Amino acid sequence: MSETKLEATAFENPAETMRDVMAKLGHHDTIDMPEALNLTKAHLVTVPEKRRVEDLSRYHREAAEYLKPARRKGTAHLADLASLIDWANRFKGPTTAMFANPDMAAPTLTCIADYHAGGAVDLSNAEGDPTAMPCHHRGVYDFPLSDEWKIWMAASGEPMDKDEFGEFIEANAKDIMDPTPPVLQLKLSEENQTWENRLIDTAQQIEGRYGQLTQLLAMSKRFQVFETSDLKVTSNRDTGEAEIQFLNEHKDSDGRPLNIPNLIIIAIPVFLSGAAYRMPVRVRYRKNGAALKFTLTIYNPKKSFDASFDETIAQAKEETDLPIFMGKPEA
Repeated sequence: MSETKLEATAFENPAETMRDVMAKLGHHDTIDMPEALNLTKAHLVTVPEKRRVEDLSRYHREAAEYLKPARRKGTAHLADLASLIDWANRFKGPTTAMFANPDMAAPTLTCIADYHAGGAVDLSNAEGDPTAMPCHHRGVYDFPLSDEWKIWMAASGEPMDKDEFGEFIEANAKDIMDPTPPVLQLKLSEENQTWENRLIDTAQQIEGRYGQLTQLLAMSKRFQVFETSDLKVTSNRDTGEAEIQFLNEHKDSDGRPLNIPNLIIIAIPVFLSGAAYRMPVRVRYRKNGAALKFTLTIYNPKKSFDASFDETIAQAKEETDLPIFMGKPEA
């Protein structure tokens, strides 16, 4: 008996033994797709490589979505407000919401068709929060700022020499409107237009006076400033202290005091093809030796921006009947 076993062992082929071992290690079975497939749960199998466990769920999802996606995703960039409103009405559901970002440099309006449902987060549900949504289907409208708004905002507060100032005024003269008689005289009245009283009130608050386009054009072409200094001595009889002060007065080439308007009115749209908004612009000049610098500064441009932005948001809310949150949505 023992001799027979020894003889069988002695004549066994090592190559055949290795083949049988490798066949066992490399054996695999076909894994059929479960009949009641749930794409939200993992489908695990073991594979020969060190008996590694691999999740087949992604392959099932890819196969299931080969002809039809499981859910909507992507971001549409709309060219105008009407298109965003139509997009929102086409895809909106019970959880759809909009976000309005009032950034003066890059305002946007975003519609998220599959936004989270309302209510508190449910952490007790073993299958996850039922109110959570993917937030992957979005439509975005980038408000197109008007060319006039971009030009004046870029120039606002930037010093310009006399020639630059003149060229800027001439190039953008179409945006400058002459003040009406009540605005020019700074007379508040119930008979005035609402915007007239608003401009008058602004000028009175900042001690301004409005000028006309012809004044600016003439000033930019022929402007010369001559500075005189007068000495003023003030004495305090009680203490005997004396105060010495130089009074600088700017005069024109004929020796007359300069009468320069420090406000002008521009009428420009905030957004492309939008309504024009009247805004006061401060006109300032500063003489430093022989150099002369002008500065044009829009007074409170945010007020006009907010008015135009709010008007657009109100239209979107009315025509979609969707909630609108001010700010940016979750990334």
